[in-house]
Amino acid sequence: MSDPSTYRPATGTIPEAPGVYRFSDPQGRVIYVGKAKSLRQRLNSYFADLSGLHPRTRQMVTTAAHVQWTVVSTEVEALQLEYNWIKEFDPRFNVRYRDDKSYPVLAVTLNEEFPRLHVYRGPRKKGVRYFGPYAHAWAIRETLDMLLRVFPARTCSAGVFKRHGQIGRPCLLGYIDKCSAPCVGRVTAEEHRDIVEDFADFLAGRTDHLVRQLEQKMAEASDNLEFERAARLRDDVGALKRAMEKQAVVLGDGTDADVVAFAQDELEAAVQVFHVRGGRVRGQRGWVIDKVEETDTPALVERFVTQFYGEQAALAGSADDASQPVPKEILVPELPPEADSLVQWLSDLRGSRVQLRVPQRGDKRALAETVERNAKESFAQHKLRRAGDLTARSAALQEIQDALGLDSAPLRIECIDVSHVQGTNVVASLVVFEDGLAKKSDYRRFEVRDGAKGGDVASIAEVVRRRFRRHLAEAAEERGNDREIGTDGSGIGSSGEITQDSAEPTVRTGIDPTTGRPRRFAYPPNLLVVDGGQPQVEAAADVLAELGITDVAVCGLAKRLEEVWLPADPDPVILSRTSEGLYLLQRVRDEAHRFAITYHRQRRSKGMVSSQLDAVPGLGPARRQALLKHFGSVKKIKAAEVGDIAALPGFGTRTAEAVVAALHAEDPQERTADA
Repeated sequence: MSDPSTYRPATGTIPEAPGVYRFSDPQGRVIYVGKAKSLRQRLNSYFADLSGLHPRTRQMVTTAAHVQWTVVSTEVEALQLEYNWIKEFDPRFNVRYRDDKSYPVLAVTLNEEFPRLHVYRGPRKKGVRYFGPYAHAWAIRETLDMLLRVFPARTCSAGVFKRHGQIGRPCLLGYIDKCSAPCVGRVTAEEHRDIVEDFADFLAGRTDHLVRQLEQKMAEASDNLEFERAARLRDDVGALKRAMEKQAVVLGDGTDADVVAFAQDELEAAVQVFHVRGGRVRGQRGWVIDKVEETDTPALVERFVTQFYGEQAALAGSADDASQPVPKEILVPELPPEADSLVQWLSDLRGSRVQLRVPQRGDKRALAETVERNAKESFAQHKLRRAGDLTARSAALQEIQDALGLDSAPLRIECIDVSHVQGTNVVASLVVFEDGLAKKSDYRRFEVRDGAKGGDVASIAEVVRRRFRRHLAEAAEERGNDREIGTDGSGIGSSGEITQDSAEPTVRTGIDPTTGRPRRFAYPPNLLVVDGGQPQVEAAADVLAELGITDVAVCGLAKRLEEVWLPADPDPVILSRTSEGLYLLQRVRDEAHRFAITYHRQRRSKGMVSSQLDAVPGLGPARRQALLKHFGSVKKIKAAEVGDIAALPGFGTRTAEAVVAALHAEDPQERTADA
């Protein structure tokens, strides 16, 4: 914990102009980004009496070690720079819109030659149109099944599509006319894309036009005495109308709008959004956020609108995606102080005028009240779920600190695990937990070069050495960057601020200047966990001592009795089986094991795993696979007789003898993966 007075800028050095500021921790990681009309007034508020600060603000300023800022000329510039910095640095103390559940959406992969319709959960990708989100996946599948008779587009995976193209026969959906079967050439790529675009137009709200178009075709078919075609078109119109009935009309004027509402307390807030297109509710979505400082509803509105629509605009950058990232109208409970700047920024994103307003009466006011009730219900459910989780995580970190004698709670834990096949083809995983939660963006995997010769202990030592050598190299590079910046008013001065002459941030702390991405090993853990007992722990501790790293604690978790081992300690630490601390260590260890096994299986599936059979002359991949499938492992092949191997189809006595000779050689060739 640091004292804010140690890095407080000198009196009078903070400008009174508008700008964007950021706080960084001792390792240089940006932990909070904000903007202000007056930088001096806002930043001075952070260095007031700690007892009067918001709890999360107090935690932030005592975690930070530096403060920097950039002066801008307009509110819109501040808004844009703040959004860019939050997206670039992902500060841990900024508002993060975490979905309170993983909402399913209907994805249309317009970036493929033959677009696919499918139910999807996960991060958004460019070139893909998304409809929803919806409360239940079954609702999407039910609607999709109903619409496929009208829009027979592809719904199969890439593997199924390729396989049916190779065999020249469509799947069941192709036979029952719920797919136009582009895999076998029933329609061209252009015709299939037209079908998909009509489907997307229907879901986007342009329903009346499509229904009228089908009714016109039905009348023409009837006039031409094509009664079977007219009957099919009649059924298609009925399917479209049934799909439309599932989406109730909430705004009679056909409005395109997003309706936003909040429910909150002093520390957290819940957000609910209803997406209304063509007067109908097309989707609903919810988030739960942590408040870093005392934040009222107008400030929450500004934060949400900036982050949500900025992200939507970034994802809508593909030319294939014709959907608008920002609706014509955004209905909010209260207007933020800089509403005009926010409207201008939103209008620039959309390319036309956007309205940001508070509904006062009528259908829109009634809908806003409905969204607010949903937000309150979601927030109540979240508080019930999170109360136990927050308490358990805090207790777990405290128990680990007490049991291992650490100076502070291990807010960042890293764990290393090794996976191999009988000592060969060694790979390792490194997983990261922050505040007791997995941080998958920081996971790493290794192809161990030298560890196979010394078993798990040598593998652990190699991975620890590689991970922390990279950390030391990146830390040295950061210090070099800091020394390159002068203190003449054009860069970062002694107080750590970016002065008024800087139009852009001078230092991209924690960011690789060559790639523009976060550095891989820039931040050391408070606690390093290895999967194993005392030998593995001693190996990791020796490497850290060799590298001169003294501020990282090390422990090992042995699977046999779930004992916790510390370096140079002959006896393990025994945690209670009901201990939250032990449970957290087990989750970290099990996640590292899962990640390592997954990587090893991926390498095997791609044919990247080598074995002693690779050294047998004349033994190709097919016969190696046949050997392993028949005997089960290299060890069992090694125990087999020449006759047993020669009896397999495709093997002769000469090949069998070559296999036995290679496996029984005194110094078989070992091929280890090179990272």
